[in-house]
Amino acid sequence: MPKVKINEMGQEVVEGFECKPKDFDANRPIMHYKYQIYICDDERCQKASKTDKAKELRELLKTLKLNQGKDRIKISRSRCFGACRYRQVAQINANTQANADSANNALWLKHIHRYELDKWREIFELLRDGGVLKEQLNSSEFIEMKVYE
Repeated sequence: MPKVKINEMGQEVVEGFECKPKDFDANRPIMHYKYQIYICDDERCQKASKTDKAKELRELLKTLKLNQGKDRIKISRSRCFGACRYRQVAQINANTQANADSANNALWLKHIHRYELDKWREIFELLRDGGVLKEQLNSSEFIEMKVYE
């Protein structure tokens, strides 16, 4: 008999899936997150990374106990952001409705395929502890935005 798998929300998971709940409830709230980080997982960025960056970061978040609770950081995959010249990129979005943190909202990191897990640990701990990434990280790590006319 297969082992029953339970997802992070405490629900039984459909066999063959990582987190898909067996009992679907369309009215159940989604799990709170303090930050959501989108990792570009399109063709060029995948080639630059050589690893499954999203999966790797989710595992790190579990070891830091930041995969659930009030400080939860959610990792999501995205397709192309149109920033291919920076190879693998990430966009950090704060849950401003719940946390009122605008300092770390809509930040873009470039060349994340070069980041070691210790670098990600530093970023996750700064986010958890209320640090301002633009004050703590090197400015060369961020992608600046510009409106072109």
